[in-house]
Amino acid sequence: MPDALVADLRAALAPERVLAEPLELTLYARDAGIIEGHAHVVCFPLTTGEVQACVRIARAHGRPFTPRGSGTGLAGGAVPVEDPVVIVTTKMDRILEVDEEDRVAWVEPGVLNLDLTHSVAHLGLHYAPDPSSQQSCTVGGNVATNSGGPHCLLYGVTSAHVLAIEVVLADGSVALLGGVDAEPAGYDLRGAFVGSEGTMGIATRIAVRLTPTPPAVRTLLLDFLSVEGAAATVTGIIAAGIVPAALEMMDAEITRAVEDFVHAGFPRDAAAVLLVEVDGLPAGVEAAAQVVADVGRVHGARSTRVAADEAERALLWKGRKSAFGAIARIAPNYYLHDAVVPRTRLVEVLSRVYEIAARHRLVMMNVFHAGDGNLHPLIVFDRRENGVMERVTAAGEEIITACVEAGGVLSGEHGIGLEKRDYMPLIFGEADLDAQARLRHAFDPDGVANPTKVLPAGSRCGDLQRVPEGAWI
Repeated sequence: MPDALVADLRAALAPERVLAEPLELTLYARDAGIIEGHAHVVCFPLTTGEVQACVRIARAHGRPFTPRGSGTGLAGGAVPVEDPVVIVTTKMDRILEVDEEDRVAWVEPGVLNLDLTHSVAHLGLHYAPDPSSQQSCTVGGNVATNSGGPHCLLYGVTSAHVLAIEVVLADGSVALLGGVDAEPAGYDLRGAFVGSEGTMGIATRIAVRLTPTPPAVRTLLLDFLSVEGAAATVTGIIAAGIVPAALEMMDAEITRAVEDFVHAGFPRDAAAVLLVEVDGLPAGVEAAAQVVADVGRVHGARSTRVAADEAERALLWKGRKSAFGAIARIAPNYYLHDAVVPRTRLVEVLSRVYEIAARHRLVMMNVFHAGDGNLHPLIVFDRRENGVMERVTAAGEEIITACVEAGGVLSGEHGIGLEKRDYMPLIFGEADLDAQARLRHAFDPDGVANPTKVLPAGSRCGDLQRVPEGAWI
């Protein structure tokens, strides 16, 4: 016999769109990271009105709620804590309107990132933010974490491409944040909401900016016999006045794993490779590609391969974006970090990352957005091994600390969630945390929207909590 909360949700939605069996709840206990929690019930609304109903019913029964998209996040943002109602928006997957002239699309939060680009490709447009999980991540999830991606070096992260958001607030009311006008009136509440990880409400409609597809593109693969040479090339390209559309780096371990998985022609004996893409008008693209090749040669690039056609370009990008799938051939689990460091300190920080991994007896790989210093140290492991989780989490803490000490920040695109929440004081002082907590309180006075995420408990008074109730690693 279902409890009253489950019964009310099934009456408001439909029985088949409300899950409450133990096995069903287990499937929604975690995101793509390593932290697990527990949900009281999981529901799948189809409309803004149904999202409102889920929120109001949760409130009536004294339960918090946790928004969830495809669950591809890596920081625990969608992990259910305090037995919440998990509100999954993946069935809200309609592209509502496309304005070709103004280059704006209104979409529901469950639209997959890559599906949006495919739907407007015939108009010569695309959606620029491109996380590696773009085949499966949702636009709503991208908004929640302010997702990035390889091409955000030139085009900017999600916040640069979101114009307006319809939001169901923590009391069940609906608000429209931002607008499609060039200069919407009032405070930039849209900007405050993007990246709030579900702590300020649930996005139900999103107006996104569409970007013209560039007339010419060149994709280059440079390989090096040293990590130092690859890192120096990254800095040299930017110093030469070139801002590529994408500038990605992979070390030896991940390059071999990717090549064994995708067979794209990545050199298995390279210490590091750079995947560089330049786009724009044909003459400018050719000139920029030549500069990239020249800078690479100065810094010891062994070879420079230019994709001959769209098929070869797609294969190279498949290799980069399949990196996290490729490591499944090595071990069943991984822990992926997301800190940002100054480009000029890449080599120094990478050296510390490798040292930390060796000291904790862990396999470490690196694949990251080198152009903006967004590191993704990837620890590959088998959580069934006795004591390995303690080593993994200890190494993770040291990696974060090393990045911050080098002048970096906690996250470039994955968000804070639960994973990095307790490290927020490394970056923000008491006054900073207090200001963020006050903003969150303005949207959610009762603290029921995705509780315990992002801000340490007691941010208003400095009383920090280390372990969130109901979550474990």
